[in-house]
Amino acid sequence: MVNNGSGIPPNSEEDTKDSAFQLSNQPLTGSDIRRTYTTKCFYGPYLTKTSMQGDVYNFLERPSGWKCFIYHFTVFLLVLICLIFSVLSTIEHYSEFATGTLFWMEIVLVVFFGAEYLVRLWSAGCRSKYVGFKGRLRFARKPISIIDLIVVIASIIVLSVGSNGQVFATSAIRGIRFLQILRMLHVDRQGGTWRLLGSVVFIHRQELITTLYIGFLGLIFSSYFVYLAEKDAVDEDGRTGFSSYADALWWGVVTVTTIGYGDKVPQTWIGKTIASCFSVFAISFFALPAGILGSGFALKVQQKQRQKHFNRQIPAAASLIQTLWRCYAAEKSYSSTATWKIYVTSPAQNTKKTPAPSSPSLRKQVKRNLLYSYFLLGFNLVGLTTRI
Repeated sequence: MVNNGSGIPPNSEEDTKDSAFQLSNQPLTGSDIRRTYTTKCFYGPYLTKTSMQGDVYNFLERPSGWKCFIYHFTVFLLVLICLIFSVLSTIEHYSEFATGTLFWMEIVLVVFFGAEYLVRLWSAGCRSKYVGFKGRLRFARKPISIIDLIVVIASIIVLSVGSNGQVFATSAIRGIRFLQILRMLHVDRQGGTWRLLGSVVFIHRQELITTLYIGFLGLIFSSYFVYLAEKDAVDEDGRTGFSSYADALWWGVVTVTTIGYGDKVPQTWIGKTIASCFSVFAISFFALPAGILGSGFALKVQQKQRQKHFNRQIPAAASLIQTLWRCYAAEKSYSSTATWKIYVTSPAQNTKKTPAPSSPSLRKQVKRNLLYSYFLLGFNLVGLTTRI
């Protein structure tokens, strides 16, 4: 039998038989023993058959695999097509065709999202914190669940109030229909995009605050000096382009963000000189956050790739060292008492003359393999650290 110090005894005689080394012509391999022991002694008493409720919850809330990808990508396409028809319905040339098609698409999407919301609410019961009425209410209070419910209710109101299939019948309906744009948030229910953005902003918060602060100072000073230079200047129509400091701030924001509407421009040479100098200074600092966020996203993706590579290497090397150490610690000549020990039953059953497990040659081979595995693990760790 195998004693690992976990306090979980074998379930039956079959466990003892399968878990022991058989000193015969066909001994069990290390992987067979590890797999048999792990399955029966560790996972056996705790594993239960996965319920349909849990499968549905994982499919909807924790998608993984190509089936989940196809489903969620199809939902995204439906939402995108509906949004395109909503845009076309506001164009006079396509309004008649787009409005009729959009009405029936809205019916399909309302039924689909309503049914999916109920299925999500039902499947959430597989988790302990969502069991019962209070648990379902806790699930319904999640931000993404509230958004789903708002979208369904807004769509029902639009379809029920609209007359003769005209989903944009009144101005009130147009306001409610704006809530249907929240369907696009349905694509990223886990919020991975926002978490990634938040982590990048948090990591580079010092750089972002510094650049935005200096850029804001440049905006304030440039707008004020341009206002002082241009407040008395008039154009050909006798109007002043910078009659207030608010007009100067509007010009500064439009300029430093490189939009340049051209509705307000300096008239005097002093104003133009001040605007040129401060614009170059302020624009350079307002453009820095884009580069900081771009490099931050690239570093974050690279860090995730390194972490995946690290997680693939370490368990394999550690498992090799653990297996060799157990083989070495299980020898009869080993002086200390191991917490993981292999006890051989009926050694006389082996008819062949095989060397004893505690022979000097076998001990030397085990020690040599153990040292070699340590060397491989250290070499892999050094190489991985160098790449990182």
